[in-house]
Amino acid sequence: MKDFISVILPCRNEEKTIGECIKKIKKVFSGNKIIGEIIVSDSSTDNSASIAKKLGVNVVRHGKEGYGYAYQAGFKHAKGNVIIIGDADNTYDFSEIPRLLLKAKANDIVVGSRLKGKISKGAMPWLHRYIGNPLLSFILRLLFGSKVSDTQSGFRLIIREAWKKLNLQTTGMEFASEMIIRATKHKMRIAEVPISYYPRKLGSESKLRSFRDGWKHLRFMLLYSHSLLFLFPGLILLLAGILMTIFLSATTLFSLISVLLIILGYQIILLGIFARTYAAVHLKQKSRLVDSINRYISLEKGIIIGSLVIVLSIISMFMLKTFLPSLILLILGIQTLFGVFFMSIIGIEEK
Repeated sequence: MKDFISVILPCRNEEKTIGECIKKIKKVFSGNKIIGEIIVSDSSTDNSASIAKKLGVNVVRHGKEGYGYAYQAGFKHAKGNVIIIGDADNTYDFSEIPRLLLKAKANDIVVGSRLKGKISKGAMPWLHRYIGNPLLSFILRLLFGSKVSDTQSGFRLIIREAWKKLNLQTTGMEFASEMIIRATKHKMRIAEVPISYYPRKLGSESKLRSFRDGWKHLRFMLLYSHSLLFLFPGLILLLAGILMTIFLSATTLFSLISVLLIILGYQIILLGIFARTYAAVHLKQKSRLVDSINRYISLEKGIIIGSLVIVLSIISMFMLKTFLPSLILLILGIQTLFGVFFMSIIGIEEK
């Protein structure tokens, strides 16, 4: 059975280019005997929607700003088992659609890489081409093990079944990063093909805001990388506090710093566990750490452990006269006791 192709174009005030994009896609369809549809996901205040309607494509009007939101709305109406996405500003060459389709059989996602292809003069600002896009792509590869060279490319192919599994949530520009991150975590097959990238038409305004959108991508990556954001820093602080307590002289200053480091480190580790629990239960991200905790430490066991640590700290404080270690144990016991309750609350799955 031949694939049915849906091409989704997110559109906000692209009246200068939307018609040309649609005509190019239709030409590709007829020239390559592709059976498919074109969906314009529109939130425009100009004539973009009326131009698209006159050209006989499906226009989904949602009225909400946001790159990711436009795709979320468009996907709800897509009928194809293979879906292609691309910007409506005519910077991508839709005649290269067949190059993406060649990789569709063996992959779940195919990304058009501008960095491996041809970027025309003036198509991408120097800051984006040599710093922004390469840096964000490098960070994503480093944190999540992705091999995609151009993680911010907006010209992509995705198989419908893969789209359903990803359960994408973001509504802004970070949508591009989220797709790659989630696909990598799901161990999906991702391929790249070199593509061409062209300048916007004169008078056609870019929706990209370099630092704001770059920060959104970076923020999303950090929020998804719980180990880097919480677990590793917490572990480092905890170990630093313990080593300081063991090896440095017990002056008031060093004692205070060691206590603070241990408590702060343990609290940050707990935050990391909370974040992973939420991601596992509500965002359906697999986590061996959360699976192990659920397998071996129930709410009741956590309460017992926390309570025992509290009791031992009180006994040692009065009987062994070890005030500082006892104080640390007391605080850690209280943190554990309340922590297991909070983890159980966020671990409740909505039906």
